[in-house]
Amino acid sequence: MKENMQDYLEFITETAYLAGRLTLSYFQTGVQADYKVDRSPVTIADKKAEELIRGRIEKKYPGHAIVGEEFGASESNQTSHRWIIDPIDGTKAFLRGVPLYGVLIGLEIEGKVEVGAAYYPAMNEMLAAATGQGCWWNGRRAHVSSVNKLENAWVAFTDPASFEEFGKQAAWNRLQKAAYHRAGWSDCYGYLLVATGRIEVMMDPIMNIWDCGPFPPILREAGGYFGDWKGNENIDAGEALATNQALLAEVLPLLS
Repeated sequence: MKENMQDYLEFITETAYLAGRLTLSYFQTGVQADYKVDRSPVTIADKKAEELIRGRIEKKYPGHAIVGEEFGASESNQTSHRWIIDPIDGTKAFLRGVPLYGVLIGLEIEGKVEVGAAYYPAMNEMLAAATGQGCWWNGRRAHVSSVNKLENAWVAFTDPASFEEFGKQAAWNRLQKAAYHRAGWSDCYGYLLVATGRIEVMMDPIMNIWDCGPFPPILREAGGYFGDWKGNENIDAGEALATNQALLAEVLPLLS
């Protein structure tokens, strides 16, 4: 069956928007968190948003597989299609009233993420893409920047201590020394900035699939790259890198 990417794009965009608006009813209200075994926080907003997303997918696409940060993987009889959900990426920021959090949804078809939406409700920024349909930022085409030298590039990251914690301090040292500016625009917001041409590189030394589900098609359709530190487009390498194509050949050797 031929996939209708436009239909998927419209559905994923609307779903991310509705979930994002739901999170705003809890944002900056003093909502409390529970803490998981890994010390990452979770709130009622995370759970309610994921329930909304799952409910819409199950109604529209019954049988598709779903995996989400809060409720895990669902059983499915159609393993060719898998939805990947992070109802709030950046829960720590959300808890502190910082508006850089996002709702992330990706659709993987036959092992490749083909459709994705990242919605930043506190700033009302929607970034969505599907293979062959372009990358769209609040209704206009999104493009990576044209900066082609790392010495002129802006680089973002989430937590500087994480590079040492996960054994990648040397790679981070090489990259940050080669770049023009380093700014801690963390979590999913940094990837938005790369896709919309406002910075050139975003990287994380640790990454779960739900933390990056929508970004391969978003960066691909915006003219950039999202994947691991070796140049492979994926979401399951346990690390993440986004950049424009002009800088990729300069960035990758510094990370190896």
